[in-house]
Amino acid sequence: MIEQYVKTLKKHLAGRPDTLLILGSGLGALADGMQDSMIIPYEKIGLPSAGVAGHKGQLVVGRLGKHEVVCMQGRFHLYEGHPPRLIKEIICAFAQIGVQNLIVTNAAGSLKKEMPAGSLMLITDHINLSGQNPLIGANDEKDGPRFPDMSEAYDLKCRNRLKSIADKCGIKLDEGVYLMVSGPNFETAAEIKAFRTLGADAVGMSTVPEVISAVYAGMKVLGVSVITNLGAGLQKARQTHRETLAQAAAAAENLKKLLEFYMEEE
Repeated sequence: MIEQYVKTLKKHLAGRPDTLLILGSGLGALADGMQDSMIIPYEKIGLPSAGVAGHKGQLVVGRLGKHEVVCMQGRFHLYEGHPPRLIKEIICAFAQIGVQNLIVTNAAGSLKKEMPAGSLMLITDHINLSGQNPLIGANDEKDGPRFPDMSEAYDLKCRNRLKSIADKCGIKLDEGVYLMVSGPNFETAAEIKAFRTLGADAVGMSTVPEVISAVYAGMKVLGVSVITNLGAGLQKARQTHRETLAQAAAAAENLKKLLEFYMEEE
């Protein structure tokens, strides 16, 4: 399927993007600031439609700062029943048409009271508790190595650039480890306690398969979580997807500002 995706992407993309931006739940508005943009529904390139509220299911292609960007408004979650390999195939196809950088965002629950809803967390590392991996199966060395190194999955130079921009903008940017579960249920209080013991700072149901695939394909990765709630046991209110979308939208303006400045650099 990688070759088919490559062929279809080349057919529909006017330019050659160097950056892939993946937007999490409620963060679709981040693509609105792109210049000379065009929209490509997922169906046109042979991708499944997005099945979760807050995910439009389309590519937005255009210019952001000094970069040609292809933006995924809507991702593919494992809890929807998509095979993990689908994510690898999509990411590898983007890599083969010239995409060198991945900026991945998500909505996540905080495991720390001092990082409340509305915070932004720069992802320094991750823990994969989904029980799945997009690289399982036969491997073609032209796509990536059989055993990719993940010791610096989230590029240090990219992280330091965004931290510097946040300081200049006066925007608080927390740092931490993102833990992925498969979902779709929100976590129990006992699970949140266990995740904190493991060293995680935020929890969500996405991102890790995309990052694994991007590192495998040779991309540089930058990841940011929008904190939408405190985990079970850390707050009295019940968790809902509606709350997730509302909090994501509220924090999206700060994230949009940071990424716009980030993309002004070569």
